[in-house]
Amino acid sequence: MSVHSPSRTSNNIVGVHFKVGKKIGEGSFGIIYQGTNLLNNEQVAIKFEPRKSDAPQLRDEYRTYQIMAGTFGIPKAYYFGQEGLHNILVIDLLGPSLEDLFDLCGRTFSVKTVAMLAIQMISRIQSVHERDMIYRDIKPDNFLIGRPGSAQENDVFLVDFGMAKFYRDKTTKQHIPYRERKSLSGTARYMSINTHLGREQSRRDDLEALGHVFLYFLRGTLPWQGMKAQTNKQKYEKIGEKKQTTGIRALCEGYPSKYVGVMYTMVYSIPTAMATDQFVKYMQYSRKLGFDETPDYAWLKKLFKDVLHDLGQEEEDGVYDWNLLNDGKGWQSVKREKPASRKRLMPPPPPLHNQSQPQHHQGTGEVHLKKNHQPFKEFSSRQQSYLHETSTQDKASCSNMLANGWRRIKALFNCR
Repeated sequence: MSVHSPSRTSNNIVGVHFKVGKKIGEGSFGIIYQGTNLLNNEQVAIKFEPRKSDAPQLRDEYRTYQIMAGTFGIPKAYYFGQEGLHNILVIDLLGPSLEDLFDLCGRTFSVKTVAMLAIQMISRIQSVHERDMIYRDIKPDNFLIGRPGSAQENDVFLVDFGMAKFYRDKTTKQHIPYRERKSLSGTARYMSINTHLGREQSRRDDLEALGHVFLYFLRGTLPWQGMKAQTNKQKYEKIGEKKQTTGIRALCEGYPSKYVGVMYTMVYSIPTAMATDQFVKYMQYSRKLGFDETPDYAWLKKLFKDVLHDLGQEEEDGVYDWNLLNDGKGWQSVKREKPASRKRLMPPPPPLHNQSQPQHHQGTGEVHLKKNHQPFKEFSSRQQSYLHETSTQDKASCSNMLANGWRRIKALFNCR
């Protein structure tokens, strides 16, 4: 479906008292504008969707926002209606998506940032499940942080409920029946294996898809990205096959690199093999859940709280990688430059035997750690055991781990 710029009234007013401002987003659904509520001067987001769309979503999305009203981490919907040839939905204006922030941070997040995000994202999906719905379109683009300068600027919000559906009756709590030969719903990169196999989605599928997002943040890419095929159907089949043949341990091992976690403790603070185990447990649990089984959300969140504990933190401190960009000025201060004008802030990686050099990630802008960022902490006895274990690794093993992890160190200094 082609996206046409929506027609607007002469004074750019929709829904009686919402003034349409500059365009801030666009997709297959339509266009998003920044707007102003003229009753209180609050900033809002205004979504335009062609009324003749093949698959209109805004009406269903509005209904979902009404169901989720008052839930933390879900934007408030103010208006739904028709203006000319378009459906209009007005919701809270938020900040950038996690995908946008991922780009700014060199397409990789630290263990700490992923752990804190995981806790918030699991909570958002738990809230959806508690309202008898499943989300069915987990991807970083649909998780946004709060508006800059607000008290919620580092809180994660879940948006775009166009594909959400009820998995159980709101009154009786009777779960929908298991079915097969279902069409694919969601984003192929992150969807669960069961979804690829045409099985009815339930809560377990949202959680497995979340796990794929967490690993995407850690790894920078997933093994099934970039697969080629003649048709989308064949491509999705190849992606599903790759997910099935990639073991969970192999998917998580070395991301983040244990060697990098030890050699560059000033950046990561802990030997990161400890964190790897928690991601493995998460994926194993989500893939073993029964179709109508209620997930143990508290246990899943504890996995990532344990990661933070191993980092030397008793609780979430709200300092994410994007807050550390440009000497702590944050993501808003990142200047976009042409790749040729970028300065090299890190030396080239050392030569590795029988290893190809990691590709240098092209970005635009610079990043520096905060001057008061001091992750130098004493190692616990548990951490010391990992240090000793790693220090006795054979040279080839260390070389392999360095190859996997070097780009993560560079990513902290090269952001676009």
